Amino acid sequence: MSRVKRGVTAHRRHKRVFEQVEGFHGGRKNRFRQALHVLWHSWLYAYEGRKLKKRDFRSLWITRINAACRINGTTYSKLMGALKASEIELDRKVLAEMAVSDPTAFKQLTELAVAAAK
Repeated sequence: MSRVKRGVTAHRRHKRVFEQVEGFHGGRKNRFRQALHVLWHSWLYAYEGRKLKKRDFRSLWITRINAACRINGTTYSKLMGALKASEIELDRKVLAEMAVSDPTAFKQLTELAVAAAK
């Protein structure tokens, strides 16, 4: 009878973890227990970062829209209220892109929304 040699599964598992922590400093990249610990943290940070990215972009869009509004003589909140009242449904991402890439169209939209809201 031959004996069962262990280690293949463990090596495979360790290798998978070490590939994910490649580039980390110190023992974090070559000690399994420490690597596993920082890997769990990296997953948590990545999850949280995906949520923060959405928040950050929305804030950026609002800032860009507000800047363009003020150039055209209104404010962000007045524009958004006017758009809602005139039933123009454009999201902040589209409005921000329009404000940056096509200021004349944004100005026309602003005037249209304010006129329709009155």
